Amino acid sequence: MSFIEYEKAGKMGIKAYRTAVQKGKHPYLPVLDEIIQENDIVKEKNLGVIRVPLSRVVGTSTRSRTYAFANNFMPVLNGKTEFAYKWSALADAQMNEGIRDPIKVYEYLNYYYVIEGNKRVSVMKFFDAIEIPAEVIRKIPRRTDDKEIKIYYEFMDFNALTGINDIWVSEEGNFQKFIDKVLKSKAERASLMEQNGEDKKNSSSNILNNLTALAEDDVNKWTEYDSKNFMSVLYKFSEAYEQKGGKKLENITTGDAFLAFLDIYDFYEALDMSKDEMKRAVSNTWEEYLTKDKNEVLDINLTPPDDTKKSKSILGQILTSSSSANKPIKVAFVYDRDPMTSDFLYTHELGRNHLKEVFGDKISTLKVTTAKTEDDAVAAIDELVTKEKCEVIFTTTSQLVDASLKCAVKYPNVKILNCSLNTSHRYIRTYYARLYESKFLSGMIAGALTESNKLGYLADYPIYGMTANINAFAMGARMVNPRAVVYLKWTTLKEDDKKSELYREFYESGVDYISDQDMITPKHASRRFGMYKLSAEEPENIAMPVYNWGKMYEKIIRLIMNDSWDVADSGNAGVPVNYWWGLSAGVIDIILSNKLPDGVRRLVSAMKELMTDGSFTPFYGKIVSQNGEIRNEEGRLMPPEEIMTMDWLVENVEGIIPSIDSLKERARQIVELKGVLKDDENSSDS
Repeated sequence: MSFIEYEKAGKMGIKAYRTAVQKGKHPYLPVLDEIIQENDIVKEKNLGVIRVPLSRVVGTSTRSRTYAFANNFMPVLNGKTEFAYKWSALADAQMNEGIRDPIKVYEYLNYYYVIEGNKRVSVMKFFDAIEIPAEVIRKIPRRTDDKEIKIYYEFMDFNALTGINDIWVSEEGNFQKFIDKVLKSKAERASLMEQNGEDKKNSSSNILNNLTALAEDDVNKWTEYDSKNFMSVLYKFSEAYEQKGGKKLENITTGDAFLAFLDIYDFYEALDMSKDEMKRAVSNTWEEYLTKDKNEVLDINLTPPDDTKKSKSILGQILTSSSSANKPIKVAFVYDRDPMTSDFLYTHELGRNHLKEVFGDKISTLKVTTAKTEDDAVAAIDELVTKEKCEVIFTTTSQLVDASLKCAVKYPNVKILNCSLNTSHRYIRTYYARLYESKFLSGMIAGALTESNKLGYLADYPIYGMTANINAFAMGARMVNPRAVVYLKWTTLKEDDKKSELYREFYESGVDYISDQDMITPKHASRRFGMYKLSAEEPENIAMPVYNWGKMYEKIIRLIMNDSWDVADSGNAGVPVNYWWGLSAGVIDIILSNKLPDGVRRLVSAMKELMTDGSFTPFYGKIVSQNGEIRNEEGRLMPPEEIMTMDWLVENVEGIIPSIDSLKERARQIVELKGVLKDDENSSDS
């Protein structure tokens, strides 16, 4: 009889009991009857006998046996009791032939509470078993706005599709992301095999040895093979993650960490990893999990760091200076298309040219314009690093953030920066410009000049930062004209094929001034950019908010040249860094037409000066949204995090933030990455 095992288990139970008491936590098993009320549950569903992960068996259904176990399911009763005798007999059975009889449990929020079989669970946990057969009855909670309930409903959909119950996440939308990542990786692998002339059903590749799922009909559908492969990768990752210390990270789940891992490594790449390769991969990405566990907000850097700080000795600086004359810094710019076809990318290309003018032969710049997909971008960065020996790489759109992250992990000595907002990754820095400051000024001009009190705003993607631009324009107009109303339209909706129709609608509704795209598109030049007067003839350009990316790139390169890169942060070591600079840094500006009335020009110039020296900011004081809700109280300065992520429109805007389902395909791809809204439920300010 295994009384020795019971004694060991008892010591583990007593230790857990005492630790819980010391920390002020409940020392016994949680009881489901005490967690939920009868009216919390809408129905029960019998899932039959399935294998459940023991890590998620956490309590009992009733109080009757709870005091026999500590909160880790280890026994705490005396070794001479009948309970101890039965526990020891089960331990013998497990060692000799294995426990086969299923237990009976309730499942609630993906946790399991034992109805019958508490001792079997205790024994199996003692022997470090991974799972146990169980007859499962699911208790389905009533739908509410509670975050955990919302995630659970997403889990039930995930579980119904995949049969997987071994994973949990702490953010909405993450279960669907797992599905998307696996199917995307599978489709890409199938396409690659087809290009290479491989038979998808008879591949000799060790990662495809049984993947009938790669037959054409199944590429875009989840199959049983996907579930098997998912669990294979998850187990490998979980083992490496726990060995590295993942259990000590209390604010993220293993599922959260696994999703972060798949942001960096392709699913099929992970499937092909050996255990040792997985351990190295987890170790190489460890900072990413620490960042998520700390729940650190971005270190949002609103002004350029002091690039005069030095971390090297005088001699080191001299040596660096002398060597740089012979070996210029190689700086690369990665575009997802030709900059001449995009007003936004064209401003970045002007920034690259600015670097060449400022630094001359101290730097060497090159560009890549073919990074249309994530794989294209990764391949491009690989070549820039390995063949071109680039030391600094700027990826110029938010769509390239995943490729940037993957390559930053792969090449830790290369400085990779991505142009995006609200991106929290430890291995890359991000940068953007506070264009809303110039939009506020152009709104003031439009509000002062309008005769109809009707202004138009054409926006493209409902992503981070865009809503701030729209609201700032509207608040600028309202500041000088309390009757000004801004009519908002979007150029990326499925139903709107031609911008000419939007212009016609503006004109016919009486709109006389429009805020349009911020810069000309060289290959599609027109006068419809900036803020202009709308008429039946050619538009009359009045003001143009502009990006001076060259100033930002110059300041970042100087940080590197002056060896201030590592000391340029605000002192929050390990926190993701985002440079979000504005008028004060010269990164944005506004160009005014000579036709602008002198009084309006003086007003705008004075306000610009106040904003540049920090005496005024648009998002200060009382701000009311479309539905009358006060979004910012009088006397309060809105934090930059709120400005970045605002998903509402101010009271003098007529229009909505569109749902992701209403957007064209390319827009959907962008908004899925950095959009302020994700579904139809939140497509307006209600």
